[in-house]
Amino acid sequence: MTDPALPTMSPRSPSEVPPVRGVAWTSAGERELASIAAVRAAYADPAARLWVDVVAGDQVTIGELAEIFAIHPLVAEDIHERNQRAKVEATGDQLHLVMFALLYDGGLDEVEVDLVLGRRFLLSAHEAAWEPRELPHLRRGVGSFLAEGTDYLLWAVVDGLVDGYFPVFDKLGDAIDDLQDDVIRRPTTWVVERLFQVRRDLLLIRHAVSPQREIFNTLTNRDQPLVAAERILYFRDVYDHLIRLTDELDSYRELVSTTLDAYLSTVNNNLSDVMKRLTAVTVILAGVGAVAGIFGMSEAALAFRFGEGSGFWAVTIVLFVVAGAAAAYFRRSGWL
Repeated sequence: MTDPALPTMSPRSPSEVPPVRGVAWTSAGERELASIAAVRAAYADPAARLWVDVVAGDQVTIGELAEIFAIHPLVAEDIHERNQRAKVEATGDQLHLVMFALLYDGGLDEVEVDLVLGRRFLLSAHEAAWEPRELPHLRRGVGSFLAEGTDYLLWAVVDGLVDGYFPVFDKLGDAIDDLQDDVIRRPTTWVVERLFQVRRDLLLIRHAVSPQREIFNTLTNRDQPLVAAERILYFRDVYDHLIRLTDELDSYRELVSTTLDAYLSTVNNNLSDVMKRLTAVTVILAGVGAVAGIFGMSEAALAFRFGEGSGFWAVTIVLFVVAGAAAAYFRRSGWL
């Protein structure tokens, strides 16, 4: 899909963003972290809370951070491979969440976002195409969220990520409405190509969004030591948003199927109209050809010199009358 009105987040190369960055918060304030060594030193302070963001991290980088935060090796492997489905998984005293950001840059794409929540840290890992600092909650800074707890920062990230789905859904809805109008006005092959593109986009969104409901169902309905009781309401709000989005997704899928059926019906109706017109023309020409064949055209040269007898002209007049009568009949019947 291509729609310049849809907000986009331009992909960036990993070289534009440091591979490891973050924020450390203590009662004395917050400071930026720009290296693994800085992360290690900050985490050594038992009063510090950290947010560490890894952009297109390689195996070595993920491994070093896993060592600092005591992340399970299987979780570190999943983060590095980035081929997971949306899920939440508890490993010891940590939570591993896998979610997806939906991006639009000349086409719909998804970016896997891995989040590891610990008591004193939140680790996020993703490709360079997605920028967490552009999320609405984080534009004013991270320290205020870390001051309340790493679970509060987790909510700020996932809430902004889910809220980013709504503009994409709105544009998909507008695209479907336009396609429905095009199906009625001008059912061309371009329309059916767009319909199949929208279907592919909806399938991509379904694989990314629908499983995420289980993540927040788990966070809000089961005891999670890492999520404070007063924070459950926040995550439940995100869960409600996902329910609304999946309901809209089902509606869009039905609309696309209905629009495709309407396109096929319109094409069949147009084909039927064409066949009616061809049949009418064939009947008219067949009648003319039959009469002309019976009487022959061997004297046509004399006729053009007006040397033919009256019978020729009588037959010619009859041909025109019959053809005109047939044309009038088919026009009245809607076949012409």
